[in-house]
Order: sequence, then structure tokens, then C-alpha cells
Amino acid sequence: MTLALVKRQTIVSEIKQGTSINKWRVFRDVSEAKLSLDLKDRSLAVLDALLSFYPDNELKQDAQLVVFPSNAQLALRAHGIAGATLRRHLALLVDAGLIVRKDSANGKRYAHRGRGGEIESAFGFDLAPLLARAEEFAAIARDVVAERAAVRRARENFTICRRDVRKLIAVALDEGLEGDWASIEQRYANLVGNLPRSASIKEIGLVLEGMRILHAEITRILKSHRNFDFIGTNDAHSEHHTQSSNTESYFESERTIQPSQDRANETVDLNADKPQSLPLGLVLKGCTSIGAYGPGGMVGSWRDLFSAAVIVRAMLGISLPTFEDACHAMGRENAAVAVACILERGHFINSAGGYLRDLTRRAQRKAFSPAPMLMALLRSNSAGGAAHSTA
Repeated sequence: MTLALVKRQTIVSEIKQGTSINKWRVFRDVSEAKLSLDLKDRSLAVLDALLSFYPDNELKQDAQLVVFPSNAQLALRAHGIAGATLRRHLALLVDAGLIVRKDSANGKRYAHRGRGGEIESAFGFDLAPLLARAEEFAAIARDVVAERAAVRRARENFTICRRDVRKLIAVALDEGLEGDWASIEQRYANLVGNLPRSASIKEIGLVLEGMRILHAEITRILKSHRNFDFIGTNDAHSEHHTQSSNTESYFESERTIQPSQDRANETVDLNADKPQSLPLGLVLKGCTSIGAYGPGGMVGSWRDLFSAAVIVRAMLGISLPTFEDACHAMGRENAAVAVACILERGHFINSAGGYLRDLTRRAQRKAFSPAPMLMALLRSNSAGGAAHSTA
């Protein structure tokens, strides 16, 4: 017994005359408010089972609201929950103020019935707190629903702003406009990477504000170029840049900016049809130049490698649609490895974009793997190192 429990029992005793509520309606409100009430999904399953033992759909102030199932009966209706787990979640429901224990002298749960079979008194779990606090639970549920809607709208606003920034950067790079685009690309990647999967409205707001500041900065740079006809992002830059025919651009999606963060000593499945076993460390050993374009001048993860490839593809004159097509055909990581290999062999390749398009066509025929390219670079590096040692 605690002061909190005493207070809740007092509230139960003060239920207004004639008050009633549909038990499943209050259950839905409690389900929406479960995080605010510190409840788990199993706790809700146990509450659902308890409510199923109450014969009527309406919880009424003048009714007998005590249910008295055995633990075995409760466990069965709670989808076979284990005894110890059942007792733990019953305690959580009591602590959250959703039910009250009404113990008998011997601790058993049972009911005394009158001559007509009606229940005169019962010992078990009192559901009266659900009736007493129904309005409170409904208010919490409304707040939860409103916050969820606000988070959804904030994410939508962030997605729109993110895509606009992505398009502006692509146009600037394709037009070859002067500016510190490598730094801007990195800031963009950092903002996208700083948004947690289950971010709060405050966290989304902070990242959205950063993206809007970056958008304004890029807009100022673009407008400063006299020979550049700035048309804004809502027109999709149709006069400057041809987007992929896909409705949702692969390159613009969050998944493209957030590839897997496997460590250098781990293997990654780079091709779903032809599984590869190319450790990131091996890629970096063969493609020694790509590291300088990673965050902070180094590549320590597949995410860093992809960020570097995003920068390098513009530097090599590979158009955004060509890079997008490569990502679709061979996968993000394979595309990043291909760009890294092209950078390494840049002095032997006349058209980096044309070369990547050829690799993409081969990938579409399931005839491309980055392994031979990488092995050739490793042999070349080893031969060069041996020749240097002999000299």
C-alpha cells in the first residue's frame, strides 16, 4: 500500500452517481496512452483478459465491478502468458492505477452469491478505476494522437525541404557552379543522418530548421551567379536537370543517404543475386583515393564511403540520373565501390559517366560484380609497391 494507491482508491469512492463508460472504449484510450502510463503490450493483454471476465460492455457506477478469475483462467485468455509474467503485469496495472486489488481474508479470489444467484460481494480485481479515470485516459489519448499527427506533419515538412535541398545541390553540381559543394553535401548528409527513426517533434524541428538554413544558403549562392537562371525547387529544375522517371527518386530517399553502417572488418551483401564478401577494409586498400573525400577526410564505414561517392560522382562529371540508375541496378554499396574504382582509374577512363552507364547495363543483366575491378586495383597497387621497393 502506498499513498498513491490510497489516493486512487479515494477517487474510486467518489465516482459520480449514474456514471458509465463502454469498457472497450476506455481500453482503446488506455492503449493509446500506454507510454504515458508506463505500460507494456503484455500489460494491455492482461487488462484485455480482465475486461473479458466482466459480463457487460458498460462499466457502471452502481454495478459490481470486481472480477475474480484464477491465474490459470487469466493466463489462458492472455494468450498463454507465463505465471510469473502474469503476476508482474498485474502489479504494473495496479501501480498505474487501472485496477485495484480487493483481497479476501485468505487471499483467494471468489464471490458470494445471494439466493437468486446475484453477486453480493466479490474479491479479486476491481475495475472501478477505469470508470473513475475514463475522462483522464481519454484526454491523454487525445494528446497522444495529436502529437503523433504533429510528428507526421513535421516529418512531411522535413522530407519536402530535404528533397528541395537535394535538387538544388544537384542542379548546382550539374551546372558546374562555383561553391564549396563538398562541404554543403556533408552538411546535408549530417542533417539527414542526425534524424532518429523515432524522433520527437522537438528533434524533428531542430533538424528541419537546420535544413531550412541550408536551403536558404544554397539559394543565395545560386542567385549570386549572374548566368544562372534560378527557377526554384518547386518546378523541379526541369530546364537544368532531368530527373529519373521514378516517382520516388532513389537517390533522394533517406535510405540512399543512410546506407548500412557496417564496420571495416565486416562483410556486406553488396549484390542480392550474387552475394559478395568484400570487406570495407579491402575496398579502401584497393581504392586509396576515395578516403580523402569522406567526412573529415577519411572513410570509416559504408555510410562514409557512400557520402564520399556522392561528392566524387559530381567531381568526375557523372550526372545525377546516371548515379541514380547505378544505385537502382547494382545497389548503393556496389555503386559506391564502382565510383571509387572509377576515381582510382580516372586517368585511364575518358568518360566516367559513360563507363558507369556501361557497368549499370551489365548490372541490369546480372552480369556485374565489383570484385574483379577491385582485385585488379589491388594487384596493380601491389605491383607498384613491389616495383618501388625494388627501385
